[in-house]
Amino acid sequence: MAMRLSSAAVALALLLAATALEDVARGQDTERIEGSAGDVLEDDPVGRLKVYVYELPTKYNKKMVAKDSRCLSHMFAAEIFMHRFLLSSAIRTLNPEEADWFYTPVYTTCDLTPWGHPLPFKSPRIMRSAIQFISSHWPYWNRTDGADHFFVVPHDFGACFHYQEEKAIERGILPLLRRATLVQTFGQKDHVCLKEGSITIPPYAPPQKMKTHLVPPETPRSIFVYFRGLFYDTANDPEGGYYARGARASVWENFKNNPLFDISTDHPPTYYEDMQRSIFCLCPLGWAPWSPRLVEAVVFGCIPVIIADDIVLPFADAIPWDEIGVFVAEDDVPKLDTILTSIPMDVILRKQRLLANPSMKQAMLFPQPAQPGDAFHQILNGLGRKLPHPKSVYLDPGQKVLNWTQGPVGDLKPW
Repeated sequence: MAMRLSSAAVALALLLAATALEDVARGQDTERIEGSAGDVLEDDPVGRLKVYVYELPTKYNKKMVAKDSRCLSHMFAAEIFMHRFLLSSAIRTLNPEEADWFYTPVYTTCDLTPWGHPLPFKSPRIMRSAIQFISSHWPYWNRTDGADHFFVVPHDFGACFHYQEEKAIERGILPLLRRATLVQTFGQKDHVCLKEGSITIPPYAPPQKMKTHLVPPETPRSIFVYFRGLFYDTANDPEGGYYARGARASVWENFKNNPLFDISTDHPPTYYEDMQRSIFCLCPLGWAPWSPRLVEAVVFGCIPVIIADDIVLPFADAIPWDEIGVFVAEDDVPKLDTILTSIPMDVILRKQRLLANPSMKQAMLFPQPAQPGDAFHQILNGLGRKLPHPKSVYLDPGQKVLNWTQGPVGDLKPW
């Protein structure tokens, strides 16, 4: 049974929302990020970075999108828009001999079920095929075994290519990618699917669509805690408890009747507007620790309540997550109401002012066309900070480090 808070507590929460609104109305709606985080957000990598984009047969990218346009709006679409960005970016070089990095535009997540869920099972074969292509047509992969190459792998568990953690851990990172830099949505400390040196990015959320749902800035935040999504994944986890490591189920069982919590499995047409009317937005893990709600919460100024133990958050050197969010351990979910109602008002107001900073929102988005400080540029900043490559990445002629025949037998089939 969920614990019911007194009507006084409910009134206090709504008063807090009104107070925050008044601060915004007075023009106290933003706060600049100080220190190294602010410097990174404002950094400009163009002019000191050169990327060579391989030209692959269209079956690896454009034909996939032509076959299923849903890939353009899926939360894994960063791989598509990163490719488009690089093709027109000033950091692109047509001379591979001067390149700092090499990029292989392969869309390994653009294989969707009729319900729009990505199927990762062909991804290893697609990636292997693409790497075989570049290694046989250009000399650059072979001289480093991919150590100066980066790949966008936005699957739930990155280059482990499986949506269930247990299976992802069993598979491990695709052997051919173990020297490359991975740009991925997945991030969890001390996990086999997150290799050292990876760049963690936010999932894709359609910027234009969100922009059309903006509400007037003076709109009161009259919802204390908001969440829409699954609590149980009965299709893939029929026994329950494994999905989200039980955290989402705990949210539902403890707070489904709590008046401070507006939570449901329904996804209303006013979803984006509702987030802008909320003080806290729950961002619990699902099958993977990250959630697209994280992007939506930041963009809409709703304080993200991050429930995912050991999560590595996107652009952590640029986004001061400890200052804008609230972290709740998975085991502490039953105490969510106490935790959130105990946060001092001045702390909440400062988080809201930081979230109102336009540079914070921009860093979480992949807009078209690109804009200064956006997620594309944060990725470039991450790549730039990894230069120069140490001499150890370059192999002697004929030397090989990676084992092309390693991995599950199914991965070795042609694609």
